[in-house]
Amino acid sequence: MRRMHALLVAASTFMAAQGAFAAEVHVMISGGFTAAYKELVPQFEKATGHTVVTAYGPSMGETPQAIPMRLSRGEPADVLIMVGYALGDLVDKNKVVAGSRVDLADSPIGVAVKAGAPRPDISTPESLKAALLAAKTIAYSDSASGVYVSTEMFGKLGIAEAMKDKARKIPATPVGEVVAKDVAEIGFQQISELKPVKGIDIVGPLPEALQKITVFSAGLASAAPQPEAGRALIAFLSSKQAAPVIVATGLDPKVK
Repeated sequence: MRRMHALLVAASTFMAAQGAFAAEVHVMISGGFTAAYKELVPQFEKATGHTVVTAYGPSMGETPQAIPMRLSRGEPADVLIMVGYALGDLVDKNKVVAGSRVDLADSPIGVAVKAGAPRPDISTPESLKAALLAAKTIAYSDSASGVYVSTEMFGKLGIAEAMKDKARKIPATPVGEVVAKDVAEIGFQQISELKPVKGIDIVGPLPEALQKITVFSAGLASAAPQPEAGRALIAFLSSKQAAPVIVATGLDPKVK
């Protein structure tokens, strides 16, 4: 209850700072920050009177749901919440207001198996390599974590060639769902995206020597219909009051 009260007070403060009016705030968000976002947004709406309308999709890629593709179709957006370097690309393309970027949280990559399945040893690069070579099927995302796993990590382990026939990219679907359905024995995705999925066990994070931290950031869309309300939402999500919720969803908040 104390945490909820603090969140409401924080949201009310942001509203007061911008003037009391109700707006419809359009947000596009990728998976890594979604669990924290879903818990925090209702508190923001209750305190401010704003309504938040959300579209979900990967930070990159060419699937119809991907945030860059949504923007290219002219879908409305006030706030974008996505992988930091992908947001930076949109700043360079004048799709996001320069100087509006706020880094929200760091997100480590985790490893998952089907619930109840044997948990492979992933404590060292060598043990992870052995587990991957022994597995019949492996899945990774089409966003930042998957790009790293497929283009860098497999190479670091010296198994890139061996992974070609058994590891596959999962577009626009949580990797955990594929693992839960037993379509893949081992799945890689950011821990914050694995945690909400039922039917899987999270074995743990990648070994430190192989870990790749993804930064999730928020920015104001250049064509934002409600820029002030959008800035208020970003301020709320990056506040100290929001930090405990962010931690609970498997992320490391930038503001503590």
